[in-house]
Amino acid sequence: MGFGNSSEMQMEQTKKHVDYCSGPCHAEQILQVLNNYRQNGIFTDVVLQVGTVEFPCHRAALSANSVYFRAMFHSNLKESCQDKVKIHDISPSTMEDLLNFMYEGKVDIHEDNVESIFLASDLLQINVVRDACVRFLEKQIDPSNCLGILKLARSFSVHTLTEKCTKFLFEDFAEVFKHEEFLLLSDVELVEFLCSERLTVEHEAVVDAVIRWLHHDVPARKAHLKDLLALVQLPLLDPVYFVNKIEMDEVIMNSEECWPLLQEARRYHIFGNEVMSARTHPRRFLGMTEMLVVIGGCDKKGFFQLSCTEKYNFETKKWTAAATVPGGLKSEFAVCTLQNDIYVSGGHINSKAVWRYMSKLDAWVQVAPLNKGRWRHKMVALQGKIYVVGGFDGNGRVASVECYNSFTNEWRPVAALLEGVSSAAVTTCHNKLFVIGGAVNDQTNTNQVQCYDPDEDKWIHMAPTPFYLRCLNAVTLDKTIYVVGGLMEKMYSYVPEKNLWSEAVTLPGPLESCGMAICNGKMYILGGRNEQGMGTDKVFSFEPSSGEFTEEPPMPRCLIYHGCVTVTQPFKRNLKL
Repeated sequence: MGFGNSSEMQMEQTKKHVDYCSGPCHAEQILQVLNNYRQNGIFTDVVLQVGTVEFPCHRAALSANSVYFRAMFHSNLKESCQDKVKIHDISPSTMEDLLNFMYEGKVDIHEDNVESIFLASDLLQINVVRDACVRFLEKQIDPSNCLGILKLARSFSVHTLTEKCTKFLFEDFAEVFKHEEFLLLSDVELVEFLCSERLTVEHEAVVDAVIRWLHHDVPARKAHLKDLLALVQLPLLDPVYFVNKIEMDEVIMNSEECWPLLQEARRYHIFGNEVMSARTHPRRFLGMTEMLVVIGGCDKKGFFQLSCTEKYNFETKKWTAAATVPGGLKSEFAVCTLQNDIYVSGGHINSKAVWRYMSKLDAWVQVAPLNKGRWRHKMVALQGKIYVVGGFDGNGRVASVECYNSFTNEWRPVAALLEGVSSAAVTTCHNKLFVIGGAVNDQTNTNQVQCYDPDEDKWIHMAPTPFYLRCLNAVTLDKTIYVVGGLMEKMYSYVPEKNLWSEAVTLPGPLESCGMAICNGKMYILGGRNEQGMGTDKVFSFEPSSGEFTEEPPMPRCLIYHGCVTVTQPFKRNLKL
């Protein structure tokens, strides 16, 4: 019993002794002593020569802190046995800061020395200090320095710092481009930023940035102007800004290479969605998106006429309701877009009414009526005007064509069709209007293609179609016309330049009286009546480059004889870069 008590007492005393002599205070005291030895050259065994300054040090202390020195002193390198080692690419003051850390565990990082300490700690592989510099830089990012920090982070593959700088740059680009660092970007770096879908500023701010960069050194940079302007989406600029900023800039206006881009923007400001290119699609993160809009139509069995208007958002993959056409909507009307507004005309029975949907206000207003009531007709925008073509008036097929001027709010007659048709496919290509197939009476369809030149106010026949059908739809994509409907199993394509028809692809299933539109560079087929005479809610997208159909989320209901167009709309999203 007594032996046991003696042993316990000894253990307790030993425990108290260890507690008293261990811990951070002891380690800190030892480090301070070692640093004092270093500063006074006591027990040192190597000298680091940095420029003209010599630092007596202890190999053990250096090796314990730095992978670089550990490899140097524990290898067959000549430095492992030298009394004096030269250190390059580090200043004496930075070396002193790092030695103080290695001996005492403390380093003072501030704006004036963070870059030099980061570079030196990366060279000497002192990872704790390197990481501390990264955390310091992350807290210092602002519009005046984010480009410089981004360049540093990329050079040393610091991914977290790179991402934070990139995120800051794209979210606060409107402030970043006002600072000196932006003016020092190379053309390659500027193109990289302009190409990014992550830019979240208005188009006007992007153009301001390009113009500021250009005028910093016009002789050296004007050669890059065309490529830069091709990336800033000139068509989507506010027209007033375009006139005051772009057309008043002498460098831009004196560059003949830029004229086609300026002309495209002018045409878009007048003609709207008729002009399509990579520059007319809003940036993904700008808060604007192209939407499919479906209007009215009939139910699955064709018994009930609907007045709903619904939009499909590709970001949320959801359909949402929009304002309905006032006074209800008849079936077999015509629909098109002009300058991002939607126009609806005619409809059963023999209506002359024309309504305009103002997409920015989500509101319908009535505009001047048609001169002749009709349904089963088509309507398209061409060179900034709207054309209503053919149709049925209750007695026979209509050959008359009317043209609408939105500035005067007037319809006027133009040259009539060579042959009156209803339920034809109508589209535009190469600034001409094409009427494809359709019904010439209750029993007979035509395979004729009628082409209208608005400059000559004249119709001519083109190569006939390989089919005699009605209830057709057509769209134009990349200077090629695509036709579906009539319960065809194939989609046909027509190239006006070659006046040539061909089979494009087999359809997912035969349809007629469907909706058809171009959105985000793809073709969409919505609803329509199948072989059993029933309407469908299915939506398919088609990309000509791959030749593949993709089934998209369905419409909220089955539809026949509905209108289908594309508009650009604002969309609030939670930006996650």
